[in-house]
Amino acid sequence: MLQIQRPDVFQIGEAYERYVGRWSRSVAGAFIDWLALPVQGRWLDVGCGTGALTEIIHSRAAPRGVIGIDSSEGFIAHARRHLRDPRANFESGNAEAMPFPDGAFDAAVSGLALNFIPHPEIAIAEMRRTLRAGGTAAVYVWDYAGKMELMRYFWDSAVALDPDALTLNEARRFSICKPEPLLALFEAGGLDRSECRSIDVPTVFGNFDEYWSPFMGGQGSAPTYCNSLSEQRRSRLRDHLRAALPIERDGAIRLIARAWAIRGIKSI
Repeated sequence: MLQIQRPDVFQIGEAYERYVGRWSRSVAGAFIDWLALPVQGRWLDVGCGTGALTEIIHSRAAPRGVIGIDSSEGFIAHARRHLRDPRANFESGNAEAMPFPDGAFDAAVSGLALNFIPHPEIAIAEMRRTLRAGGTAAVYVWDYAGKMELMRYFWDSAVALDPDALTLNEARRFSICKPEPLLALFEAGGLDRSECRSIDVPTVFGNFDEYWSPFMGGQGSAPTYCNSLSEQRRSRLRDHLRAALPIERDGAIRLIARAWAIRGIKSI
């Protein structure tokens, strides 16, 4: 049985961007447009990662300022290098115990991070605490069990060849990444008028190698699993995936990445 002690490695920003970070930007744009919050707001980006959502907040929401917080020093360094704006600050920290005063922000958001926080209910409580009355908390996560297709095809092939890989599959590990548990989490966290929606973005690869190469980057569960295989087993997985994917006559692979987004209000 294959043992991987750390299925989710997040330190190298460039490798993560090639894998899924770039697709997060497309989701983030639709997410911020959906929130439609007033300009000149004070924003908190929880689990900011490489800064994808923070960048979109700056380009679309005209904030007074944004603070991004993440536990990965590597991702924080990447975000600081790529977003040089006096309104943006990035800090290393714990989403379950954030160093910000009560009521400091107009919006507290999180993109693709909630399911990686050990106690998401504590993170939601912290987001609510840092909001002013009337402020908005909002989150989006990948639809691992459904239409996050670039990962679905990978894990379907991996499990077909290695049933033990099922324990690493995000669809199995992250039960909150569906509308019902997300709504329940916001309700339990004291957020009112919560609503959830799907956001679909196209993920288009010019050829199979463009799809496959990000899995060699070692950032996240699937790439970490892939790199743990022997060359022979990795070749078998690559061939199985090539046969399973909907590759078009010109070599392109057109998939969908779906995220579930939720928002709620701190009424008092």
